Amino acid sequence: MQEPRKPHDKQRRNFIAAAAILATTAFAFSGTAQAHGPTRQKVIEKVTINAAPAVVWARIKNFGALKDWHPAVAESPADKGNEEGSVRQIKLKGGGEIVETLEGYDDAKMKYNYRAKDGGALPVTNYTSTIVVTPEGAGSVVEWRGAFYRGHPGNEPPPDQNDEAAVKAVTGVYQGGLANLKKIVEGG
Repeated sequence: MQEPRKPHDKQRRNFIAAAAILATTAFAFSGTAQAHGPTRQKVIEKVTINAAPAVVWARIKNFGALKDWHPAVAESPADKGNEEGSVRQIKLKGGGEIVETLEGYDDAKMKYNYRAKDGGALPVTNYTSTIVVTPEGAGSVVEWRGAFYRGHPGNEPPPDQNDEAAVKAVTGVYQGGLANLKKIVEGG
């Protein structure tokens, strides 16, 4: 003879069913979370320069003058100078090109921001960047920051198009440019 079911048996069955549903849902979402594709990466580099902000800004303020202070750049003409919408065609000394569009320019704040066209020499997409000069004591700080996605949008990018390659490339551009700017401005 079978024992009559107790009221808590129904509660236990409901609890087990709910736990199973939660476990299944958690498992399904964990697979989705890992397959979401690239995440936006950021790089921020700064350098302190022993010169007044106006002196430093005078070196970098012309959108088309990147070639004058970045050691990797052979040419950098900008079709409309510092006017928003100006397009800068960068040719690198080691080969390769990057096309960038000036999106904002503020001479009084010693700052400009731009966007790179996808498909250039860097392993990035949807790249935006800002460079700004601020006073610090008797000198200046130049901050160069960028945000971007890796070059390959899929879930399994090749090593030269993954997040690490994108961050490494942008970091190298910023560090090389800022180190050379410091050297030029300080006369070293």
